[in-house]
Amino acid sequence: MEWSSSKVACLALAFTMAAAAMVVQPCAAQNSLKDEFVSLHNTARDEVGVESVSWDSEVASYAESYAEKRKSDCALQHSGGPYGENIYAAWGSSAGTASDAVGSWVAEKKYYHYDTNTCDAGQWGCLHYTQVVWRASTTIGCARVVCNNNQGVFIICNYNPPGNTGGRPY
Repeated sequence: MEWSSSKVACLALAFTMAAAAMVVQPCAAQNSLKDEFVSLHNTARDEVGVESVSWDSEVASYAESYAEKRKSDCALQHSGGPYGENIYAAWGSSAGTASDAVGSWVAEKKYYHYDTNTCDAGQWGCLHYTQVVWRASTTIGCARVVCNNNQGVFIICNYNPPGNTGGRPY
C-alpha cells in the first residue's frame, strides 16, 4: 500500500485533533462545575434580592488546596482560613454533587428568621444558608474531591469577603 503525502497529512491532523479533544474535556468539566456552583448560589441569592456572586480563581485555588488536604479522610473540618466557608461531605451511594451541597446549605433557610436575625433553637446550621446569601460576599471559589478509596466526596465553597460577620445577611 502506498501512502501519499496528503493521506499522511490527513492522518496526522486526525491524531492531533483527537489529542486536543482529550486535553480540552477536563477543562470543560471544570468550567461546568464552576458554572454550576455560581448558578446555584445566585438562584438562592436572587430569591432574597441579593446581587449575584462571581467566580474568583484565587478563592477557588484556596478551596482546591484545602479539598486536597481533606481527600485522605473526607473529614468535615473547616480550614480556618481567611474566607467564609461552607463544607459538605457525602458517603455511601450519594454522588455528592454541587447541587447536593448547595442544596443542603440553602435548605437551612427554613430555620432562619429574618425579622429576628436568628436561627431556630438548636439549629446552628442556618449559618450555612446565611453565608450563601450574605450580601457583602461577592465572589466564591469551590472545589469537589472524591476521597481516597472512594470513601466519600468532600465539597468546599469559600466566600470573599467572609459572611456571618455581624448584622443581617441581606
